[in-house]
Amino acid sequence: MSVRQIILDTETTGIDPEAGHNIIEIGCVEMVRRRLTGNTWHQYIKPDREVEAEAIEVHGITNEFLADKPRFAELAGDFLEFVRGAELIIHNAAFDIGFLNTELARNGITERVDEICTVTDTLMLARKKYPGQRNSLDALCRRYGIDNSHRELHGALLDSEILADVYLALTGGQTSLQLGQGGSEDGEGEEPIRRIDTRALNLAVLRASDDECVRHEAFLDLLDKKSDGAVWRALQ
Repeated sequence: MSVRQIILDTETTGIDPEAGHNIIEIGCVEMVRRRLTGNTWHQYIKPDREVEAEAIEVHGITNEFLADKPRFAELAGDFLEFVRGAELIIHNAAFDIGFLNTELARNGITERVDEICTVTDTLMLARKKYPGQRNSLDALCRRYGIDNSHRELHGALLDSEILADVYLALTGGQTSLQLGQGGSEDGEGEEPIRRIDTRALNLAVLRASDDECVRHEAFLDLLDKKSDGAVWRALQ
């Protein structure tokens, strides 16, 4: 897996790219080694058709607002270079990838997003982890206690930022384990682990009392009853 991940979302004029609907917003948030870098790619796009009223109710992006925005063809190259080689993290990835690839083909661009990136679908991850439950972005925010109160309407960049938190929680919550500071992606330039010679520190050794040993053995007896056996005793 690439250490560079791009959390991505789109907003569109409607739900079907094959019916001629267009992408009107792309929002990307960069993460390296499970840490947000602050690097984003965000663009509103002028479509070839009007935004449907039902779609405006979802994201609030109007035809008037998009009138002076660039066309997809004008920014496609910049977008592809931003995501190239990364792992894309997308909620319901089939929808966004389908739209992106259709827009690329429609504008005579031969590259496809899923050919230059790997794709991870957080909706699929959530369905495997929570089968039979609601796994929308809002539902996952409630499940993991992620604040999305500022999300009155859908927005590609905002939803990407929220999805970044959801993805980290969904895949374990641990964002990073760094032993050095300021290293490069391949580990070059990171501070080496320094071993400390404890012989010169004159550290006191505190041994367990007889009473503490008795209570420790009683606790291990309880572990034996509650599990397949205390690992501590297996290691003794």
